[in-house]
Amino acid sequence: MRVIFMGTPEFSVPVLEALHAQHEVVGVWSQPPRAAGRGKALRKTPVHTRAEALGLTVYTPEKLRSPEDQAAFAALQADVAVVVAYGLILPQTVLDMPAHGCLNIHASLLPRWRGAAPIHRAIMAGDAETGICIMQMEAGLDTGPVLMRQATAIGADEITAELHDRLSVMGAELIISALAQLDQLVAQSQPEAGVTYAAKIDKSEARIDWSQPATVVDRQIRGLSPFPGAWTLIGDERVKLLRSRLAAGAGLPGQVLGGFTIACGEGAVEVLLAQREGKKPMAADEVMRGLALPERL
Repeated sequence: MRVIFMGTPEFSVPVLEALHAQHEVVGVWSQPPRAAGRGKALRKTPVHTRAEALGLTVYTPEKLRSPEDQAAFAALQADVAVVVAYGLILPQTVLDMPAHGCLNIHASLLPRWRGAAPIHRAIMAGDAETGICIMQMEAGLDTGPVLMRQATAIGADEITAELHDRLSVMGAELIISALAQLDQLVAQSQPEAGVTYAAKIDKSEARIDWSQPATVVDRQIRGLSPFPGAWTLIGDERVKLLRSRLAAGAGLPGQVLGGFTIACGEGAVEVLLAQREGKKPMAADEVMRGLALPERL
């Protein structure tokens, strides 16, 4: 098939690679290069970089509303557009251009966790499972009918980075399957019951409140790892906690019970991976060699 691909972050790259191996990718749309790093040099997105390495033409409009940008899209005469974490709203005129419309790969079991941060939110909410949906795009936010879905259990100790990588590969595999049988698939409207929204993660959510139950703290640590990273103050230093598990023990909220096990409002959490300011993530025992924990955080 003649495929237009639209994506931006690392999550989208395995999908682009799978499509390139199986179909004719006639154009790639990605967010424009942005200033990044200390020097504020313009940096291409992961999809942009990979697409150029594959010899594909990349388009990076700020929006898709100008007649010129839409004409460039239409001129490719695509059979289908595949969209995954692109980051721009597609006007209805663009949605209607490919012969089979625009298909979105969404990292949740819709209608649960529509929106920007479904992987983080699933872990933070304590969901037992999540998955991938292949959705026919329409004007609403992740409201379109679902063509295919695949579920996967969320591991008890899994962090967002790990689930992100698993779902990225699942999405690549599922879209290839969907395109192979596109004419036979029947789109299922999403039920109105069970709709939730995965709001973009705000850094204000990252500070740990040790008075919360251990289950909530553990999900916060795992759900915000690696970015933005749940954190706590140890002395005057902000330390990110990047991996944890529930632990035996009880005490006052924030009380250090031994090692890097911290009492919560109910139960306790053992920190397994942490990151000090200006340093790389380290195992908890390495962190404690250079940082003395107080009796209570």
